[in-house]
Amino acid sequence: MMGKNFKINADEIKPLAEGRGACFATDMITVEGRPVRFMYREYPDNDIDSGWRFMSGCESDEYMENADNHGVYDVNTIANYDPSIIPFLDAEVGSAFERLPGDQDFVLVED
Repeated sequence: MMGKNFKINADEIKPLAEGRGACFATDMITVEGRPVRFMYREYPDNDIDSGWRFMSGCESDEYMENADNHGVYDVNTIANYDPSIIPFLDAEVGSAFERLPGDQDFVLVED
């Protein structure tokens, strides 16, 4: 497997949301540089997992089934890709937020 060409270099990551643990994010965010348009928080898988999952909203089921298309990152890293997620990072487990194309603000997703 070839290495991923990330949109932001590691030395460019600023301390925006440190100490929040790990999360999953798709390559559409970290490689293609698309904004976060869907995020949800589930029960953490382990002690370092925050439970946060970040997607661009363009991922198909087939895309998501390929583990090469996403990775585990520090929440701070994803906050650097899209700082608009920061106000929502304290939301409780079970929360989900989406941002429709053209909208600047996230809205709470009701079941």
